[in-house]
Amino acid sequence: MYVEMKVRGLALDPMSNMPIIILRDDEDKRSLPIWVGIFEANAIALELEKIPTPRPMTHDLIKNILESVEARVTKVVVTDLRDNTFFAVLHLQIGEQEYQVDSRPSDAIALALRVAAPIYVDEDVVQKAKTLEVGKESPEPVKADDTERLREWLQNIKPEDFEKYNKA
Repeated sequence: MYVEMKVRGLALDPMSNMPIIILRDDEDKRSLPIWVGIFEANAIALELEKIPTPRPMTHDLIKNILESVEARVTKVVVTDLRDNTFFAVLHLQIGEQEYQVDSRPSDAIALALRVAAPIYVDEDVVQKAKTLEVGKESPEPVKADDTERLREWLQNIKPEDFEKYNKA
């Protein structure tokens, strides 16, 4: 069974300094923290704050490509959690044909925000994720409507933070 969720904010994991997307259902009964990379968190934060960029970023480019071929993102679904890695699927429709495309949840969420597509999470993923949180200090989320804290978080990202994600 799928649960519809919305991005409720971004947080920094105090243990790893990794960004976390906080998803919550409408009743605030279930939440799902998803650890993401700094670049993906930035893409999501830019869209949450509606901060324009001088040129299209990657997720904007994908949105533009989909629009130009008249494809529509009908929904994104976080489908699994295996070995501490989340999995997601983009559901696309082109004409009468439907397609499912494997995606990282962070990319799927960044795109869903840009095209106003609903975000769903498999109930099993919510249950599996609870075991990830055991023994961890709960991060204080930066809510999407807390513009000042979100801007401060983005402004405090240092160049050396990017180096730890460089695979070169």
